[in-house]
Amino acid sequence: MDIIELIGYFGSFLVIVSMLMTSVVRLRIINAIGSSIFTGYALIIHSYPTAAMNFCLVLINLFNLYKLLSNKVSYSVVEVSADDSFLRHLLSACEQDIKKFFPEFSRNVEFSRAFIVCNESSPVGILLGTAEGDSLRVKLDYALPKFRDCSVGKYLYAHLASAGIRHLRVADASSKHAPYLRAMGFIPDGTDFAKEL
Repeated sequence: MDIIELIGYFGSFLVIVSMLMTSVVRLRIINAIGSSIFTGYALIIHSYPTAAMNFCLVLINLFNLYKLLSNKVSYSVVEVSADDSFLRHLLSACEQDIKKFFPEFSRNVEFSRAFIVCNESSPVGILLGTAEGDSLRVKLDYALPKFRDCSVGKYLYAHLASAGIRHLRVADASSKHAPYLRAMGFIPDGTDFAKEL
């Protein structure tokens, strides 16, 4: 196998990996890079139809990235009661996806404060926790796949500070959720992650 073939395999690998991304932005970026590499590979081996198809994929990805990144996101946070029927509906509708990041999560989890993050009028995130003075022990910090770029968390945490919450603690974070916590500035504290607001 020569270097040209390895380049082709690498481009194909990136296109396949992009399909595993939960973030649409990351999917588009990785797919565009993979398609670009594969376009170059197809040109080198004189497979012009393959090159043309992959070049079109690059253009489609770039166009969709532009649309995604140029759309202004307008977040708001609504605090709701623990027995709010719309909150219960969201938890039920998102339960399978929630369990990917919070395997032990149950819709019957006990919490004293609940926040729904909205983009315009659509819900995009949920935070559930138990208040302990000015601390919140987080039971669920979930964002819909399209909004998993940390922007929901950044907006929400700024709002929580204005709602009298100064500290966040997350216990027993799963391996899928821990990287997000680190990216958001949580610090490992024993088996917990902690963040000052």
